[in-house]
Amino acid sequence: MSESGNEGRYESVNETKGAAELPLRERKKRATRQRISNVASALFRERGFDQVSVAEVARAAEVSTMTVFNYFPRKEDLFLDRIPEAVEMFSGAVRDRAPGETPLAALRRLALELLDRRHPLAGPDSGFPDFWEVVADSPALRARGREALEEMENAMTTALTETAPDTPDPALTAALTVAAYRTVYVTTARRVFAGEGAEGLVADHRARICAAFDALERALTPA
Repeated sequence: MSESGNEGRYESVNETKGAAELPLRERKKRATRQRISNVASALFRERGFDQVSVAEVARAAEVSTMTVFNYFPRKEDLFLDRIPEAVEMFSGAVRDRAPGETPLAALRRLALELLDRRHPLAGPDSGFPDFWEVVADSPALRARGREALEEMENAMTTALTETAPDTPDPALTAALTVAAYRTVYVTTARRVFAGEGAEGLVADHRARICAAFDALERALTPA
């Protein structure tokens, strides 16, 4: 899902500006959440996800265990901390699309914008190997990742049903879109694992995103 250990270096100018305009209390809450996630990610990378307890994360982050669970209901969410963001981004692209813009066009636009920003949810990144090695070594993280895909499908299905009533099969559209995006993402990840430079894969990744959405539009647009 995301390289939570990147510590926000992918935030866009608009995101940073938006955070600065938040009330002080909300900024402090976000900072605390990010600190806990960063500390947890460092421990998980060093020792493995299953070898680190939530209590150890809390001690290292200098907060209580209860505080950790206030921000992250499940231990897995400490590492896969961008799941709520992903669900909101992709369902929000459908809900908040421009007048006259189709859901698939809005989702394509989001995918390309994320890539341009080098957002962790976009694809190519040099942090892939370290991040996914932790996930691959933990059955709990792999299971949470599968759940996250289902959450994205469900949220997108709801958004399509509510805002795009002409969609012939919202559940199928959501499932195929998530599967297509995941396939492009995983293909790039495997190439980075194999030693190819992440930046050198950006153009190819972009082309495959466009090809995937071209195929989705052909398959899902009513004749």
